[in-house]
Amino acid sequence: MLETHSLRTGYHGGTVLHGIDLTAERSSVHAVLGPNGAGKTTLLHALAGLLPVGSGRIELSGTDVTRLPAHRRARAGIGLVPQGRRVFASLTVAEHLKVAHRRRPTAWSPARVLDLLPRLGERLNQRADRLSGGEQQMLAIARTLLTGPHVLLLDEPTEGLGPGVAADVLTLAGRLAADGLAVVLASPRPAQVLPIAGRVTVLAAGRITAALDGAAARQDPARILAAVAPPRPTPQELP
Repeated sequence: MLETHSLRTGYHGGTVLHGIDLTAERSSVHAVLGPNGAGKTTLLHALAGLLPVGSGRIELSGTDVTRLPAHRRARAGIGLVPQGRRVFASLTVAEHLKVAHRRRPTAWSPARVLDLLPRLGERLNQRADRLSGGEQQMLAIARTLLTGPHVLLLDEPTEGLGPGVAADVLTLAGRLAADGLAVVLASPRPAQVLPIAGRVTVLAAGRITAALDGAAARQDPARILAAVAPPRPTPQELP
């Protein structure tokens, strides 16, 4: 569904990602793991078109989308749920859904979203800034689903959430993959996401340090945990 080939990009002339090869398949969750600063958000922003690609290629269902702007990638079927949710504080739940769905019909309607996320149906007239963190995350996901993605990019969707709510979000990600989406989920917490991962890629300093299927990762979680752990400071770096 979505592939990158030798992807390189960065900010202000510097390189953050160094030759990333990644495949996200339909009906599967591809977990991108790594400590803070590993390049996870940079990768998702590059996939969504929010960051220009320096070199390499991004393909969606075999079509090169590397140079497409973000709005055209969204129309082609790449949807991003950003880190920190970024809902509009002054808009109600109903207004978020209306704005997200107004452009064109997709397989996702507000009714389908509310059937999937009934809690939002109970909060339709609530402003986004009156929602809990978990409800805001569900709203951010609902808003993106209404754009009709084939590939769903989730950037640290459990950040700041309690264990129970985080588990609900991850269950939702697995359910969306089972329904046919290709899900790319970035997280620094392997223990949370390994249970739903069909594929695992670990980043460190913008490079892939481990890549294996989910079953192998669950059989040998120590390998993933070691790859994700931030490096220990050298004696010279200690205060």
